[in-house]
Amino acid sequence: LRAELATATAEVADLRADLARHDTEAAVLASRRTDLLDRLADVLADGDDLDDLDRRLRHVEDVATRLLDATADLERVRTAAARAEAAVAAAAVEHGFVSATEAEAAWLAPEAVARLRRLVEERERDLARVEEQLADPDVVSAATAPAPDLERLAHEQHRTRGEAAAARQHAATLDDRVRRLAGLADDVDGALAGWRPVRRDLDAVADLAALVEGKHPDNQLQMRLSAYVLAHRLGQVVDAANLRLSTMSDRRYSLVHTGRRGAGETRGGLSLLVRDDWTGDDRDPATLSGGETFVVSLALALGLADVITHEAGGADLDTLFVDEGFGSLDADTLEDVMDTLDTLRDGGRVVGVVSHVPELQTRIPTQLRLHRGRHGSRVSLHCG
Repeated sequence: LRAELATATAEVADLRADLARHDTEAAVLASRRTDLLDRLADVLADGDDLDDLDRRLRHVEDVATRLLDATADLERVRTAAARAEAAVAAAAVEHGFVSATEAEAAWLAPEAVARLRRLVEERERDLARVEEQLADPDVVSAATAPAPDLERLAHEQHRTRGEAAAARQHAATLDDRVRRLAGLADDVDGALAGWRPVRRDLDAVADLAALVEGKHPDNQLQMRLSAYVLAHRLGQVVDAANLRLSTMSDRRYSLVHTGRRGAGETRGGLSLLVRDDWTGDDRDPATLSGGETFVVSLALALGLADVITHEAGGADLDTLFVDEGFGSLDADTLEDVMDTLDTLRDGGRVVGVVSHVPELQTRIPTQLRLHRGRHGSRVSLHCG
């Protein structure tokens, strides 16, 4: 108790010192805050430059924050000091003293404490030794058991010997079975050793098949071999499509080929993301509007045509038809798309557009117009 009281007293002293220090710091900070408020009033009255005023206000805010922190620290120190004093008083009462002062007055000298501790340890050892002797099963049974029945015990002995003989015979039978099982186990091990090379070949083939099918744990993207080959071609198509998409989307969108699995896909390798260069985000193609989807699809079709054309032995796609989709475009996007199609036409390709959008009539020089009537439909040719 004296050690605990001394420790608690030291903690109280430290807490009181911290409390006094924090009180001093709080008073200093309060004085500085008052001075800063006076200086701020002067600054506002003079109407200095706004930048200077902002910096001064920030300084005042920092000082106020420090004052609040110091006040909170002061309150915590006071609370800790009160808890420490209460803990000291509670410890004294718990050990039979009226107060901490009475506990301190009852303090024993170290020599007396050591002597009492040695005496307690000796009594505890004697008590443990006696309890151990009293807890011996033989002692307990001898103290509580009635007088033995010798005739019954002899009968039990005779029965036990018969059971022991039967147990030895059963053990001999089990030993024979163990020897037979050991021989069978050797035969099984020999058969398994003969099949082990075939099993290794099977495991290698199964691992390779799972890897090619995209089901092996090492294939982190779960990508089939065919998808891996197609991913290379898809990357070429995306590169070619981005050249068209950049022009048609006012340099906003570009396609990104990713090996990750897209929404609803169980395999990876053939997914696309749409990068929005205006926001810097990557989007799923499913989040595009109808017009944006049409522009991206048209860019992919043109990119595929370019890849096929430039492939070794590839065929030139001289004619391209675009069916509908223009009605979902705004005026600026429609203008960019038509400029791209005009570029293809200037390169020697025939571009056909099927649409009901009236604005396209001024951009398409040669038109086949379909007229519906009561007696059927007719086609007229218009050259602009």
